[in-house]
Amino acid sequence: MWPDRRLLDLFKIDVPIVQAPMAGVQDVDVMIGAAEGGALGSLPCAMISAEKAREQVQIFRQRVSAPLNMNFFCHTPVEPDAAREAGWRKRLTSYFEELGLDPNMSVNAANRAPFDAQMCELVEELKPEVVSFHFGLPEKALLQRVKAAGAVVLGSATIVKEAIWLEQNGADVIIAQGAEAGGHRGMFLTENIAAQPGTMSLVPQVVDAVRVPVIAAGGIADGRGIAAAFALGAAGVQIGTAYLRTPESKASALGKAALAAASDDATVITNVMTGRPARGVANRLMREVGPVSADAPPFPHAATALAPLKTAAEKLGRTDFTNLWAGQSVALGREIGAADLTRTLAAEAQEMLRRLAG
Repeated sequence: MWPDRRLLDLFKIDVPIVQAPMAGVQDVDVMIGAAEGGALGSLPCAMISAEKAREQVQIFRQRVSAPLNMNFFCHTPVEPDAAREAGWRKRLTSYFEELGLDPNMSVNAANRAPFDAQMCELVEELKPEVVSFHFGLPEKALLQRVKAAGAVVLGSATIVKEAIWLEQNGADVIIAQGAEAGGHRGMFLTENIAAQPGTMSLVPQVVDAVRVPVIAAGGIADGRGIAAAFALGAAGVQIGTAYLRTPESKASALGKAALAAASDDATVITNVMTGRPARGVANRLMREVGPVSADAPPFPHAATALAPLKTAAEKLGRTDFTNLWAGQSVALGREIGAADLTRTLAAEAQEMLRRLAG
């Protein structure tokens, strides 16, 4: 029933859906549910240790017989700048004082690690069927090792130029990440947030520019969006936000309540949470300091000073400093199990495709 079977055959999955890796709000449980529904489950590895990633993959292998995707960041690390950090703390001083915190308190540095030799060894050990990268691709030697381990390589593009670069440098599949998508923008050849194209515009232009299969991402949360992606030439879709309110999601009760209350205009692209552009539900910090601010230190250091503010505010039942990454279709989320959600999305898409076919 699917008009393009390339992803189904390449990944050996039943439905052309990739469950988006969502660092901090999901673990293996969402992956298992998505896989049980026939999709490709994804494990976000940028904020966890190699030991934790190994444990999660082992649990997945024990619970379900299905392929999996391990996802990594490929940013170039930037050393903390004491002057920028001090300026950022000064900008946030009023919030620290409001919450009864010392603006100069010691805080552990934010952890967003790029793909390295240690994680490459883990990929060689675990042999995931798919490995996806955000913010470009790793150095050629590491990428060759990933491919030699048998993994299909996915890369995220936010503009056509990035898609072409990814194909030329070894990506087997391109994720076309429209501006509607939740989470960090996969930008690596541009810094122009204002010029990021939407999914409807980006996908067909990427399809025309590359030979490899294209996955549509951004603003897709039901069968209508999946059918539209196929009409645009995509071979499948990546969906994340729709899984945030499932029982398997590790989003907090406070976070899930905020997501449930979000409307179509609730999200913004901001850099104040981590130092890198990302889309999420607007919070107090984004409204009062951002959504985009030159004061924010580069990724991931902006997040360091926010950690105690986030913890203190959440204890008071507030998400003033919580990064609730979500896409523009957040209001279409459903509170059903991840497996049932995946099956429902696939069934809705097939019904829509049948209707469109007449």
